[in-house]
Amino acid sequence: MGRDLQVRVATTEDLPWIHELRHRVYAQELGQHPPDPSGRLSDGLDGDNVYLVVAHGPARTGFVSVTPPWAGRYALEKYLTREELPVLSGDGVFEVRLLTVEPERRSTGAATLLMYAALRWIAARGGRRVVAMGRTELLAMYLATGLRPVGRTVRSGAPSFEVLAGSVTGLTRAATGRYRAALARLRDRTDWRLDTPFAAPPDGCEHGGASFTAIGTDFADLDRRHRIVAADVLDAWFPPAPGVRAVLAEDPAWAARTSPPAGAEGLLAAVSAARALPVDTLAVGAGSSDLIFRAFGRWLTPTSRVLLTDPCYGEYAHVTERVIGCRVDRFPLRRADGWRIDPDRLASAVARGGYDLVVLVNPNNPTGRHAPADRLRPLLAAAPPRTRWWIDEAYIGYAGLTESLAPLAATDPRVVVCTSLSKMYALSGVRAAYLVAEPATAARLRDWTPPWQVGLPAQLAAVAALRDPAYYSGRWLRTHALRRSLAAGLAALDGTLEVEESVANFLTLTLPPGGPGAAPLVAECRRQGVYLRDLSPLSPRYEGRAVRIAVRDTEENARVVAACRAALETLRPGPAPRTAPSRAVTTGALAAG
Repeated sequence: MGRDLQVRVATTEDLPWIHELRHRVYAQELGQHPPDPSGRLSDGLDGDNVYLVVAHGPARTGFVSVTPPWAGRYALEKYLTREELPVLSGDGVFEVRLLTVEPERRSTGAATLLMYAALRWIAARGGRRVVAMGRTELLAMYLATGLRPVGRTVRSGAPSFEVLAGSVTGLTRAATGRYRAALARLRDRTDWRLDTPFAAPPDGCEHGGASFTAIGTDFADLDRRHRIVAADVLDAWFPPAPGVRAVLAEDPAWAARTSPPAGAEGLLAAVSAARALPVDTLAVGAGSSDLIFRAFGRWLTPTSRVLLTDPCYGEYAHVTERVIGCRVDRFPLRRADGWRIDPDRLASAVARGGYDLVVLVNPNNPTGRHAPADRLRPLLAAAPPRTRWWIDEAYIGYAGLTESLAPLAATDPRVVVCTSLSKMYALSGVRAAYLVAEPATAARLRDWTPPWQVGLPAQLAAVAALRDPAYYSGRWLRTHALRRSLAAGLAALDGTLEVEESVANFLTLTLPPGGPGAAPLVAECRRQGVYLRDLSPLSPRYEGRAVRIAVRDTEENARVVAACRAALETLRPGPAPRTAPSRAVTTGALAAG
């Protein structure tokens, strides 16, 4: 049969057909609206929403409308206020409506394909909940997808509708479970032209690291690593300290075959000495993810309440929501505020929320903003006694080690600080991290740490790295200079781009509304061997337009700029507009918090 179906975002040429089909179905067939002499039907949301279209061969078959939260309004608000329908005020809510198929094609899989396409488009933009109006006589179809009534019925003209809602995670599970066979058949038939893959990702946290698809996870041809720029993960651009390289090279055969100290005693002592922390306040792990999974798995249950900032490192939402099943709220960071944390607003949210755990990534990944320690200490001191704080300081060296809250964590039973040695010390490949907590908490976590958790190469490397602070201080300073240079090169490409620096080893490039989104830019850059990170799945606050770029060395940064230039020329043919100066945020402004 071949790929006789096509799914795409509607173009300007599709709109007359969409409006004409809307009129035929909703005015003439269903009587929801009075007939219009023009024979077409549209509404005030057109332009704020996105239409997805299915075509069968050359003929358009059906469409569905998706309204994102950044539109600022939903069609449901024509019938119910947000006070009457609180789900509309939730976090990351996308509205799906107007699922419409040509009458002669309704017995095909077009409706299923459209609903699934809408779900994938929403998930790719960080959506967390879907709301919809389902015609009462078709309610069973909507219930089968995983949508559930919220207890409100709407009448619009002749038909009545149930207001439905569902989580993106739950709907994805229902689709890939109940409809697995049907979706497999549709996939074989479909020319999928959306900017997200047809298949939902495995039930795990989506990280960067797509660059390894170019190198090969079979490691058969490692020379490929020289042909790409891996700016989609935040690995250090510089090598580990000379002492690290020396200790790993001294006897690699012995390091590979020898069991390490079971409790990483030497590594604990090195952290204690380097950070002036009592050794009984420390626990180590094979990277911060190891510590996150181990600690959260002991502390949290499905009844626990957790507060995450939004945007935030995706591992935290994955562990709390998907693995443990906690009740998770988001504390929104605002683009208008420069993504900075407002301590007063956060204190208010924590005071009324009854949270078991609050997670702060500081400096934040992916925003790159840093909240100064002297602004956080009063916030932590005033928080409810029952609330534990997890402070992730994976990038604290870039802001200055004196900004660490580790000394507070060593004495306050409500505060835990987790620090990865991967990004700051160029040790991502060997996996080493530590956390700081008051002695009783740290001891319990050590009790739940398997022996030999951190391998011998990692222990050797981490100890050597901590003994050479001067080398790393110099590399962190050089990183700031490289980041500023990269930001300037990107800002010069196009006056409509927004380049936001961070205090760490990455920056964010935001594309203007109405143009190509982040996903097409990332795809075009990959064609040139340059891998960037589309931030859209992390948070709807990025509106599908933000790309995170890791700082590399001078040569590779130049390749990043060249790839972005070529991608923009491909995606937006013609001279780049220079109607406004590009907006590049300086490091100094960010360092102020």
